Amino acid sequence: MRNLDHVSHIVVKVGSTSLCDSNGILNKEKILKLILQIAYIKRKGIKVTLVSSGAISAGIGILNLDEKPKELNKKQALAAIGQAHLMQIYEDLFELFHLKCAQILLNHDDFDDRKRLMNLSNALGAILDYDVIPIINENDTLAVEEIRVGDNDTLSALVLPVVDAQLLVLVSDIDGLYDDNPHHNPDAHLIHEVDGIDEHIMEFAKDTSSQFGTGGMVTKLKAAKVVNDYGGDMAIINGQSETALIDLIEGKDVGTYFSGKSGRTLSSRQHWIMYRSSPKGQLIVDDGARDAVLKHASLLPTGIHEVDGSFMAGSVIDVMSKDHQLLARGIVNYSSDEIKLIKGKQSSQIEGILHYKDYDEVIHADNLVINKEI
Repeated sequence: MRNLDHVSHIVVKVGSTSLCDSNGILNKEKILKLILQIAYIKRKGIKVTLVSSGAISAGIGILNLDEKPKELNKKQALAAIGQAHLMQIYEDLFELFHLKCAQILLNHDDFDDRKRLMNLSNALGAILDYDVIPIINENDTLAVEEIRVGDNDTLSALVLPVVDAQLLVLVSDIDGLYDDNPHHNPDAHLIHEVDGIDEHIMEFAKDTSSQFGTGGMVTKLKAAKVVNDYGGDMAIINGQSETALIDLIEGKDVGTYFSGKSGRTLSSRQHWIMYRSSPKGQLIVDDGARDAVLKHASLLPTGIHEVDGSFMAGSVIDVMSKDHQLLARGIVNYSSDEIKLIKGKQSSQIEGILHYKDYDEVIHADNLVINKEI
């Protein structure tokens, strides 16, 4: 039995395949079975934040389409058509259990801006204080390829620190992580416990996309990495089981559980820099600066070889090696134009070049988060 006594708030992410029938049409009976489990968890005193796909699938059903279109503008239109219908279903079914829900639509830039992120956190906190269940989805109607989160696995992982939850549960159409693709290998074994995401674990991912969903195992493992680095746990369970979510909360050995106990625990600020912000450019550094950065030293102008992109002071950027490895991510003290003038120079020369000097460092060590995957 797993011990989940530390869990007082869970984020439940449910994909389109767990909400729809075999034709990709929203299935109210499947949604009702999910809500029944959420109601049970709520009665145990555990807060629930729901991240739900399904708006595009709802639109497909309303228009009686045979399949999901590939064109972005048509997906956006279907999301607009289907979102109200999806929320009406949730509202009606939650009402059966005397529960209320609220709708929040997000894009990646909502996480990128610290002020907007704080407003989101405050709003979600107030919704939860009212004992209302937030239902979050990506704002597919306004999303474009370069700013959209891309899948609700990622979105739910980004939401967990915002609501300060301890556990993310991905309700999927598979039992969990296998050591091989179970669709191709009948001898594949389900991995019940994962203690840290490393290259060995990532090799087990056979990324696929269903006809009506977008998230594969690779996105789920990346979500686990994001959650574990915040000190949170994540689980993958099969939504086809009518009691999988309850069984998980009761501590039963269902699905795959990714523990964050032995993982890297980043502060909220560090986690924002590494995962929830969108880098505005790159600094390519020489070998000496590479070694210094990996030892978590501040980045000085003398070690900067090239500047890529246009950004302002205070932006989050990637620190890259000459061979294009991501070394770290950090907040710059100077703009891209200023860094182009002072790159390769000593800190003592900054004032003479820029006619002012607020910092000796281009990125201070306190604003630098090392990429531990290299």
